[in-house]
Amino acid sequence: MSDFQSINEAINKKAGRKLGPSIVVSLSLIALVWFALVYRREVFAVVVAIAVLLGIREIVRAFSVRGIYISVVSLAIGALALTYATWNGGAAGLAIATAIAIPLLLIQLLTKGPEGFVQSATATTFSLLYLPFLAGFLILLAKPSTGLERVMTFVVLVGCNDTFGYIVGVLFGKHPLVPVISPKKSWEGLIGSLVFTVIGGSLAFKYIMEMHWWIGAIVGLMIVFTATCGDLIESAMKRDLHLKDMGTLLPGHGGILDRLDSVLISAPALWLALELVKRWL
Repeated sequence: MSDFQSINEAINKKAGRKLGPSIVVSLSLIALVWFALVYRREVFAVVVAIAVLLGIREIVRAFSVRGIYISVVSLAIGALALTYATWNGGAAGLAIATAIAIPLLLIQLLTKGPEGFVQSATATTFSLLYLPFLAGFLILLAKPSTGLERVMTFVVLVGCNDTFGYIVGVLFGKHPLVPVISPKKSWEGLIGSLVFTVIGGSLAFKYIMEMHWWIGAIVGLMIVFTATCGDLIESAMKRDLHLKDMGTLLPGHGGILDRLDSVLISAPALWLALELVKRWL
């Protein structure tokens, strides 16, 4: 038992996370997503909306550390409007709602006066696009009758990237990938993500989506790129804002944004890939 505890502590130290709670939280989130999709796809849209609202709470607090004002109420209302528009109007609804929400949020900022307007306007626009807009593609994935299969394939792809990148990086990582942005990410971890996400994508597309396995392999390559970039984007945000984590809501992960970083950038990529496959094959 003492040997096991020593190994676990060594893994936690190298990874910068507690492994046990991280696994429990990840499995719980997967179970929640599966249940929501099986019960009613509208429930999944509600789950996405709640996650976005929690993410907005975190990002508003993060920007406030640097004295940048964002109206949490206005941004939350905009996020709910984007969610509703996406569920009812699809990609067009998401685009139109975003185009309407941005100027309305900027107009609301005028009530605060000109001091810090550019900073607040930039942060508000970024937050709207980074959270509710990108999360809208999760809803677009879930909306069709095959929503369960599409979203669970997405879970497999992102899960393989994050999980095996983490495991391989902890066990074999010696060469930093981008040390200035994320010191714990390694080239070895990236290779682990690449190998296992391609395998996972091939299997998921063949047995869940009932498509050609090679499409899954190509999509897997794409998801490794988008998920890794998503993680690095969030790491860059935290370093610029001088934060270790965006929050403390999820044990072993940090905040909601620490869990959504790779998801938000990858959801539009998978949606686009499936749209192209539908048109070409």
